[in-house]
Amino acid sequence: MGTALDSREEQLAEVLERLHEEYPDTTISLRFSNRLELLIAVVLSAQCTDERVNKVTADLFEKYDGAADYAAVDQEELAEDLNSVTYYNNKAEYIRTACRKIIDEHDGEVPDTMSALTDLPGVGRKTANVVLQHGHDIVEGVVVDTHVQRLTRRLGITEQQRPEAIEEELMELAPDSEWQGLTHLFISHGRETCTARNPDCADCRLADICPSSKTDSEIDLASGEAWSG
Repeated sequence: MGTALDSREEQLAEVLERLHEEYPDTTISLRFSNRLELLIAVVLSAQCTDERVNKVTADLFEKYDGAADYAAVDQEELAEDLNSVTYYNNKAEYIRTACRKIIDEHDGEVPDTMSALTDLPGVGRKTANVVLQHGHDIVEGVVVDTHVQRLTRRLGITEQQRPEAIEEELMELAPDSEWQGLTHLFISHGRETCTARNPDCADCRLADICPSSKTDSEIDLASGEAWSG
């Protein structure tokens, strides 16, 4: 088992330094060409893999052009277009009603504030943070997805459980210059090495500073599983 550094701030700084070396070019994996496509892709990505979302949006973005198209389409038709993603009926309704609100209240443009974005149906703080960061180049928080939740707890950086509380703690521990990149580093490491059920501790770049690291044949990291995805 590895050992965390003396303070959570030092621990996070060391983790980020190593992950920057391990994944120098990591970035968002969702494909989009404008802010509305980004918003829709992020809504679809809830409890669904980015790979699956990219397959769906490859056709979706060819069929629909702008908020008016999504607002006007029949619910059943849009749901059918989304039927290979999780909760496609709910997501179809979110997209249709969000686009109506974008037309009615924001002149057809995806808004650029946290409050306006989270006022849209189906948009929480995590989704809004992604849209602000990658659509508007505004970084005012940390995107806390399931990988960030899982890894920050396993690495001893936080004991918080709720994404909002984890975000607040990370914003205190990390300089704001790291807020955007942090998420992508943890996602890359969570996908490649520190997976939810079978983490590869033996080959992990962080093993010596990870209090959850185990190199034997029976890895029990259940304390992090409740928040993994």
